[in-house]
Amino acid sequence: MAQLKIVWTVTAVNQRNSIFKYWNERNKSTLYSKKLAGKIKERLSLLQQNPNMGKPTTFRDSRTISMGHYSIIYKFNEFQIIVSAFWDTRQDPKKLIEILKENL
Repeated sequence: MAQLKIVWTVTAVNQRNSIFKYWNERNKSTLYSKKLAGKIKERLSLLQQNPNMGKPTTFRDSRTISMGHYSIIYKFNEFQIIVSAFWDTRQDPKKLIEILKENL
C-alpha cells in the first residue's frame, strides 16, 4: 500500500502558525516551535502508517489524535489524510466546534 499523502487545510495551517507565532513571541525564540513541529511530523508519520489510530469524533468522519496539550483533527480516505484543525486543547472547546462546523 502506498503511503497516504498529508494535506493540511488552510484553517489547520493558520491554527498551527498562530500557535508557533505565540510561542516564538512569548519565548523570544523559535526553539519550542521547532520542537513542536518535529513532534507534529512524528505524529503524522505514525498516522500515515495507521490512519485509524485516532479517536472518532462527532464530526463527519473526523478523528482526533492527541499530542500533549494539542490535538490534530483529521479525516482520511484511501489516498490522503486531511488535517482539518490543529488545536491547543487549553482553549475554549466551543471555539473549536464553531471552526469545525464551518470547515467540515
